[in-house]
Amino acid sequence: MTRKRVILSGEVQGVFFRDTCRRLALEHGVGGWVRNRPDGTVEAVFEGPPGDVDHMVAWARRGPRGARVEHIEVYDESPVGLADFTIRRSP
Repeated sequence: MTRKRVILSGEVQGVFFRDTCRRLALEHGVGGWVRNRPDGTVEAVFEGPPGDVDHMVAWARRGPRGARVEHIEVYDESPVGLADFTIRRSP
């Protein structure tokens, strides 16, 4: 198991980023969460098998149709056993 946190900037809010991210994560058996942040970025945590988490990070670099990801930060974290994938409210 592996866990990665990503923070994305660009045109990433208002383009169904969170909904598409949740759907794809569930399809790939990846746990975690995604949320919009007040500064206009999107933050997500992906946890699961390394190949599936890497797939989600690669997808996040592009985002859904309509998104324009200009910058991505990726952080390795210790897994905590997340099994479901949720959309969180902004902090």
